[in-house]
Order: sequence, then C-alpha cells, then structure tokens
Amino acid sequence: MEALSRTAARLRPWLVRGKPLPNLLFFTDPERTPDPESVAERLPAGAAVVFRAFGAPDAAARGARLREITRRRGLLLLVGADAALARAVEADGLHLPERLASTLPHLREAHPDWLVTVAAHGLEAAHAGVMAGADALVVSPVFPSRSLSAGAPLGVEGLKRIVEAVETPVYALGGVRADTVARLLGTGIVGIAAVEALSAPLGA
Repeated sequence: MEALSRTAARLRPWLVRGKPLPNLLFFTDPERTPDPESVAERLPAGAAVVFRAFGAPDAAARGARLREITRRRGLLLLVGADAALARAVEADGLHLPERLASTLPHLREAHPDWLVTVAAHGLEAAHAGVMAGADALVVSPVFPSRSLSAGAPLGVEGLKRIVEAVETPVYALGGVRADTVARLLGTGIVGIAAVEALSAPLGA
C-alpha cells in the first residue's frame, strides 16, 4: 500500500465541482479482498473505497460498515453499479461499468452531487464515458491483471493515448502494484486504482 500511496500523492490534483478528486481508489472484490474494512482502515485520508457488492446478500450491512469507516477516516465511498445500494448507504457516488455508461445522465439528474466514475477498457469506451458526463474514467487493464474479466493490457503507451484524447480525468487500474506503479508517473493520470495491491501490509 505504501508504494501506491506515495506515487498517488505525486499526481496532479484535480477538482470536480470545487471538490478534489481522490488520488487513490481501492476497489473491493468479494474473492480477492475478503476483508475490505481492514483495508479501508489503513487507506490514507482523501482516498476512496469503491464498494462492489456483486449482489451479495450482506451488501447493505457491509456497505454500512464501510460508510462508517470512510466517514470517520476522511475517505470517500463509491458503490459499484448499484444506485439503490448507493442511496441506502448514503454513498458519495457511483462507479459504473462500461455497459451502464448510458444511464449516467439520468443518475446525474437524480443525484447531482454524486461523484460518478465510469470504466473504460479502450479509447472508444473512454469517449462514450466522456459523452455520458463521467466525472472521471477508470481505464483498465493497464498491466497484466489477475482479474477474470481483464482483457489484453493497454500498456503505458495505450494509457497515455487515452489520457491525451480526453479532457476528463483518468485513473489507471489493472496490475497496478508496488513494482509497476512508478511507470504511471508522467502518463497524465490523476489517480491510481487497485484491488489486491492495497490489501498489502503497510511498508509493502
């Protein structure tokens, strides 16, 4: 976690509606991060948790626990794909997969204060997210990833092409670890996103 936090702190700040975007996003995963609460307790202030419940029966209870931790520690809480759950746990916003980008304008009408990020796995999807009104794009996979849904990695150059093609701020996700994160400096991203790498003990 420490290497990612240090690198994220070196990235350019970005404001959305007068509020700073987090420079570090922790994406939860039921299989790969079974104890997201402990990770949230160790994240640096100003980071964000992206809670992805994937329909788990305990989603509301776990979301409420994460909401308590994030409020207490000065973190943001986004919910993945589920607007009803985001409302129920009083989240700060939503993260949408590519396939739901078109729902963003309606969500914006209902929740104008929400921070909404959209996933993009290529340049075409990035443009679709921008047109939908995303506050930020989460571009992946940048490096080879253990995620079952990850496609071919974009690489640093592929990431840079997307950053240069859009004015919307971009996060890098996918294979971002202590041994790869330094390669993201100079790409123009505003933040780093990770799953398992942020579960590593402090000092790792």
